[in-house]
Amino acid sequence: MVDQGKVVQKRQEVKLMNRKLLELTGVVKVESFDSEEFLLETELGFLAVKGQNLHMKHLSLEQGMVAIEGLVHSLAYMDGSNTASKSKGLFGKLFK
Repeated sequence: MVDQGKVVQKRQEVKLMNRKLLELTGVVKVESFDSEEFLLETELGFLAVKGQNLHMKHLSLEQGMVAIEGLVHSLAYMDGSNTASKSKGLFGKLFK
């Protein structure tokens, strides 16, 4: 990414407190979410957050910030080889 001749470094911060509150920066888009999984597009790639009773506490895409509450089981970045899973969205989950 270039900003007026300067190279802008992509940055993301992940803060997990007691597996119950996850705060993320560098979020570009919330692709899909339900009580067991959030799929987020970040500056560093797609990120899947899995857990139980997950819900969004705070969302500001202008600032690139998301806060998720619930019991977090895993965080996984998906590379380009997982394009089928990141594009399945709502209909893909409905027709498993």
